[in-house]
Amino acid sequence: MTKPDLVIFDFDGTLVDSEIIAARIEADLLTKAGFPITGEEISERYAGLTFKDIMLRIEEEAHVPLQASLIGEAEVLVDRRLRADVRPIEGALAAVFSLKERKCICSNSRTERILFMLEKTGLDRAFGKDDVFSALSTPSGKPKPAPDVFLHAAEHYRADPANTFVIEDSVHGIHAAKAAGMRVIGFTGAAHSYPGHADVLTDAGAETVIRRWADFNGVVAALSEWSEA
Repeated sequence: MTKPDLVIFDFDGTLVDSEIIAARIEADLLTKAGFPITGEEISERYAGLTFKDIMLRIEEEAHVPLQASLIGEAEVLVDRRLRADVRPIEGALAAVFSLKERKCICSNSRTERILFMLEKTGLDRAFGKDDVFSALSTPSGKPKPAPDVFLHAAEHYRADPANTFVIEDSVHGIHAAKAAGMRVIGFTGAAHSYPGHADVLTDAGAETVIRRWADFNGVVAALSEWSEA
């Protein structure tokens, strides 16, 4: 059986249950700014995008002008809530610690935010600073759905993208991983998941979808074996 060169984890809504926290804060700000929306609607329609890109899409789709100052306001409010309330997704710690292959994190979040959430959740015992890649800190600075952060991580580890597995909870993240030529496992075990989430991720290009981290290592092993066929 061929083992993956590298396993890449998305972070928000995959390893830590932060996606719904950020979405609800962002929804409150957008509603006050004149675009009524719930956190659950943000999670379903825009998960995986930066708040800046969410705002740009809303302006384009709904023709609602939004102030750029909302971005900074959201950053402050979300950081404050995450420092207090973020938790690892059930089973994530055990799954990551038991993984034998090389691993890293690729996220649209700022490096500083990823690092304090790693420390808050205990995941810093599995991922060092050199294992964290923020799309905003890559040479291009392009967030997902651009593939740049995934390709940057693969280059760092000298990993073959075709033999790299990515675990993602969002359509935009899956599109980024597929554009990088990587294999993708979807994840639907976070609080922001919604009915039909698994089907949406499959349609986006995930080879399979898991809801529990307990199934992760078995799925990686099965997909690795299948790739030899």
